[in-house]
Amino acid sequence: MDAGNLTLQYLLSGITKGSIYAVVAIGFNLIYSATGVLNFAQGEFVMLGGMVAVTLAHFVPLPVAVAGAVVIVALVGCLLEVLFFRKLRHHSVLHLIIITIGLSIVIQEAALHIWDEKVRSLPYFTGNEISSIKLFGAAISPQVIWVLATVAVTVAALHVFLKFTLPGRAMRACSSNPEAAMLAGINIPNMRTLSFGLSAALGALAGCVISPITMTHYESGAPLAIKGFAAAIVGGLGNPMAAVLGGLLVGVLEAFSVSRLPAAYNDVSAFAILLLVLFVRPHGLFGRPGGEAVREH
Repeated sequence: MDAGNLTLQYLLSGITKGSIYAVVAIGFNLIYSATGVLNFAQGEFVMLGGMVAVTLAHFVPLPVAVAGAVVIVALVGCLLEVLFFRKLRHHSVLHLIIITIGLSIVIQEAALHIWDEKVRSLPYFTGNEISSIKLFGAAISPQVIWVLATVAVTVAALHVFLKFTLPGRAMRACSSNPEAAMLAGINIPNMRTLSFGLSAALGALAGCVISPITMTHYESGAPLAIKGFAAAIVGGLGNPMAAVLGGLLVGVLEAFSVSRLPAAYNDVSAFAILLLVLFVRPHGLFGRPGGEAVREH
């Protein structure tokens, strides 16, 4: 493979990884915008989506299994908000972060007991592991098209939801001015529960579409949460749309670092760009100080 084709192959790989990180980052931003909570259990929603879908696929057709997994994990997200966050009002950010990390560990251990240590995966939605699509000399798996399409549809649907629907506008109001939203009659606890449910549903959908490529394991959620958090910070925390650009940037840098760094340093590029952004633009590349981006989006 010549240099041009190799570069394109790295770029496609980076876009695929970045799309996955972007969906996780969107989940981070949804919850943060509505509740102020940095949910480090977001990666576990991705893992649960893949695991639940694999289990359901033994009994129902694949599309039904994926839809069922999204609904089940969304309900889990709502339940976590009601049980662990609804009554918390004046706790520090650090306290809330510790709670989400604890929930991540609990979910991971529960998954270990339910599904054991085996690596599982869904079948390819179209084609198989040996089929590939040629694009200007580079090879791309058919499942990658599903990943990219899922991200595109998710971003478009989320934009429409937040901009043009009553619950979406209510969620934005809660993020920009909770006191005014409460005085306007918006049920803030329900909006927070909705944000957790939507975030969990997005994570589960991502877990389903990436399962044929990355496989699903009970420990696969934590690395995704870390990369998704990095993407959210790089893009601009609180801005769901900027999360996509942050995720793509992290994914592409990680993919190209493979050609320059040993495999053991595969994660260095993501955290190097994260630290650089925090030093130069603490509010992210595409964010604005003081949450202005949240109010506009």
